[in-house]
Amino acid sequence: MRITSLFCYPVKGLRGVATAALQFGPRGPLHDRHWMVVGPDDRFLSQRSTPRMATLNAALTGAALVLSTDDGQRLDVPLDAGVTPRDVVIWRDTVRALDCGDAPARWLTERLGQACRLVHLPPDTVRLLDPKFSPRADAQTGFADAYPVLVTNAASLEALNRDLPRPLGMDRFRPNVVLDGAPAWAEDGWRVLQAGAVTFDLVKPCARCAVITTDQRTGETPDGPAPLATLARLHTLPPFGAIFGQNAVHRGPGTLRLGDEVAVLESQPTATP
Repeated sequence: MRITSLFCYPVKGLRGVATAALQFGPRGPLHDRHWMVVGPDDRFLSQRSTPRMATLNAALTGAALVLSTDDGQRLDVPLDAGVTPRDVVIWRDTVRALDCGDAPARWLTERLGQACRLVHLPPDTVRLLDPKFSPRADAQTGFADAYPVLVTNAASLEALNRDLPRPLGMDRFRPNVVLDGAPAWAEDGWRVLQAGAVTFDLVKPCARCAVITTDQRTGETPDGPAPLATLARLHTLPPFGAIFGQNAVHRGPGTLRLGDEVAVLESQPTATP
């Protein structure tokens, strides 16, 4: 197998950035889900409730997080913006973040049509993984839903697309690492992968939600619930539900690059969905 695509998502819920390399730090890919948009109640916003987030770009330069729209509107947020602590909620976790200030709050509020603010994780904030699935007591993540890395299999998307009236792009599933060269759904049985210089523990299948029905360019749902309903019919794994991809935890720092070879170091048999 080889790595065919790599993605970083600087702001949770906004568009991802395709990249030729991903460097890994303690929380996962550097700058991945390092920023997050929160509502007036300080709870995270995502495409589940705010699909318009899919229409906004988030990219990194050497000195700034660049927020932009497809028609050229842009705001540069300095990487060190934010000195005001803010306790924010992501699922069941409450973590200490830093508010990035009024300028990005206004920019995002105008484009998302609801009051919100941008926050980022300071270096001293540690968000540990669910101990039920964590391979190590000190494993952590940023503002990702629950795990630092999502691995997907190109053949599984091909299998799903054969049953859909219109094929989906892999961006619907918002992975970090896309692999090619394995049979469809083979990832269900993988437990440890060696990808380039980084070793991953695959700790939990990724249960999918309505986000996969959202076009990642327009923020619309052109096929209604069909993509999720079809996935549920084709690939449901109890007790998780409709599954696509595997949540992974890296064992240490390193860099992945497009074309890197990937080997399955440990696997186990899987039941047919």
